[in-house]
Amino acid sequence: MPRDENAPKLEIVTETPDKAMVIFAHPDDAEIGSGGVVAKWAAAGCEVTYVLCTNGAAGTADRTLTPAALARKRADEQRAAADFMGVRHVVMLGYPDGGLEDTREFLGDIVGAIRRYRPHTVFVHDPYRIRGFQHRDHRKAGITATDAVYPFARDHLHFPEQITRDGLSPHKVRELWYWGADTPDIIVDVTDSIDRQIAGLIRHESQVPGFNVPEGHTVGERVKKNAAEHAEGYGFQYGAVFRRLIARR
Repeated sequence: MPRDENAPKLEIVTETPDKAMVIFAHPDDAEIGSGGVVAKWAAAGCEVTYVLCTNGAAGTADRTLTPAALARKRADEQRAAADFMGVRHVVMLGYPDGGLEDTREFLGDIVGAIRRYRPHTVFVHDPYRIRGFQHRDHRKAGITATDAVYPFARDHLHFPEQITRDGLSPHKVRELWYWGADTPDIIVDVTDSIDRQIAGLIRHESQVPGFNVPEGHTVGERVKKNAAEHAEGYGFQYGAVFRRLIARR
């Protein structure tokens, strides 16, 4: 929908951090949720890490594909998309598609990734969205990533074995950016990077038929339409919006 003219202006963020991380439930979620910003920041020298939580083995309407074959295909697609986007590191946790749970093991995996790659900014699904349906895995990934950022990755007495055994150090993430938020509060100009986002997204070839694109339109047209609506009134053509939390120093 076009932006409400009476809504308050979102803060325009122009800074690029040195390191960022995207934590996402399924292959293709990263490109959909944060791809324009990831492409923009990677091109500017930001070291981006992807943390993919599930194997994507349930995401198809094709009954000829076995879950194992689909998981292999989607892993290959995700690596291709990440390489094209300029993502430096890809961590695949391999949890069952549709089976994410808020367990200590899953939390520890996210904490370990944060401590290893030490991002300034973390992107993730907004688990608190209520306007519209959201996949259960998205909610679980969002909640667990939020908990991992604060306080678990920050405090040395949480998962101490990562420090004593693995040689990692506690890490304090400075900013957490949620995509898909009901009430975003920041916007980034992605005019120069949206074509790269789209090219990365369509590398998920197994998923393109399920992107719910109106007949006669392309995935790229749908992405650009949404981004153009976000950017109305801001002086640039395409925008990506998020809800941001900033950690106290």
